Amino acid sequence: MNLAFATGAAVLFGCGAYLLLHRDLFRVVGGIALISQAATLTLIASGLTRGRAPISPEPNEPVSDPVPQALALTALVIGLATLALLLALVHRLTVVLRTARHDELAAQEAQHESRLEPDRQRDRDEAT
Repeated sequence: MNLAFATGAAVLFGCGAYLLLHRDLFRVVGGIALISQAATLTLIASGLTRGRAPISPEPNEPVSDPVPQALALTALVIGLATLALLLALVHRLTVVLRTARHDELAAQEAQHESRLEPDRQRDRDEAT
């Protein structure tokens, strides 16, 4: 693997891992996107060989392998669709709950659960 590709993939992965550790969900989604791009760059770099296109190769001449390129293209399409879905979910969550931070979401969920507990207890009592 070329040193430039390895360095680029390592930087992308490191920045993505750093963003995953934030409390803001938009930054977490950005971290997932960067890690996905690092994996795609690694796929592209693994198939990096100099040679002609494998459509009409000359005998005893090196050809480039098309499989890593096809895998990278597939990974890009799937990554883009996943990123769009994650961004839509986080946006909807932010609009409804007016926050995109982990700790505030957990506090709101705990508060909502505590308000539902009397109803659950009443339903259990009625069932017995």
